[in-house]
Amino acid sequence: MTIYNFSAGPATMPDPVIAQIKQDLPSYNDSGMSVMEISHRSELFEDIIDQAEKDLRELLAIPDNYHVLFFQGGGTLQFTTIPLNLANKYHRIGLLDSGHWAERAGDEAKRVNVKVDVLNSTKADHYTKLPILKDLTQDTYDYVHITTNNTIEGTAYSTVPDTGATELVGDMSSNFLGQQYNIKDFGLIMAGAQKNLGIAGLTLVIVRDDLIGKVKNLPSMLDYQLFAQKNSMFNTPPVFAIYAAGLVLKWLKQQGGVPEMERRNRKKSSLLYDFLDASKLFTAPVQKPDRSLTNVPFVTKDADLDAKLIAEAADVGLLNIKGHRSVGGMRASLYNAMPYEGVEKLVNFLDKFEKNYWRTK
Repeated sequence: MTIYNFSAGPATMPDPVIAQIKQDLPSYNDSGMSVMEISHRSELFEDIIDQAEKDLRELLAIPDNYHVLFFQGGGTLQFTTIPLNLANKYHRIGLLDSGHWAERAGDEAKRVNVKVDVLNSTKADHYTKLPILKDLTQDTYDYVHITTNNTIEGTAYSTVPDTGATELVGDMSSNFLGQQYNIKDFGLIMAGAQKNLGIAGLTLVIVRDDLIGKVKNLPSMLDYQLFAQKNSMFNTPPVFAIYAAGLVLKWLKQQGGVPEMERRNRKKSSLLYDFLDASKLFTAPVQKPDRSLTNVPFVTKDADLDAKLIAEAADVGLLNIKGHRSVGGMRASLYNAMPYEGVEKLVNFLDKFEKNYWRTK
């Protein structure tokens, strides 16, 4: 039985990448050492991290005046690190509240004494649509924070808000490398690796060079300028996670890059959304213009029926479709490594489940 993993993260990885990892585990590059054993100060690892950065710059057309930094600590640590480094003039940021992770970003900024103004929120609508940026007073905020794709709620910005002269910061964790954005629209982008880039334990930060180095005496592990100077190796970096990300980046280039990934993700998500929209049992709650390409929540409005569906799906190899506890129902995460055949199998299963439901009703 073929297994399809619809987990929101850590998420499915490309099969060729898993195969390469298996091959490299005993002896990386004929070194006699496992990739898990090589020193971060060795030429072997320097080649890995340098090539990963080179491939990422190529895939995203990252300008030369942006740094690529490799961090540990996940996106949550970046919710602290970003305001510490960037909120240095007004100590005040704007926030578009589009869901759980946007709220978390605001909460963490407040913990480091940064004022957070919610510029718009769709919480009253249960986050089934995106908040739109209204009038923005310039020279008031150090930056505006958005979550480009809301993993839990299933919404995503296809075009980013125009913040004028105010810097835009994007938490791009769950559609990083799966949907096209212009890096120049952002002062900073951060993304956890465990969705489209690799395994848990690595977070990418892409930041314009004129925004860093303005705050003195930051904790070393939270200082973008120090990490830029040290090539992300102030301390031992997550060697294995960077290696895995490097393999995924090579795979992405072989597949045709981000434009091809977005095309595939649109095709996969359209197949599922079209079925849900035609269904009399299932509902996709997110408003159509704001729907995510990578995270698709859906419900039956019957918790017991949802539980039955989730259990039966697992029995046929459709794993981890249970929705987030704050939303309920089901959620299918269609990241880059999820093949179209997996979505076809899910849709066929849902169709049979629905037909059986109406027959026995």
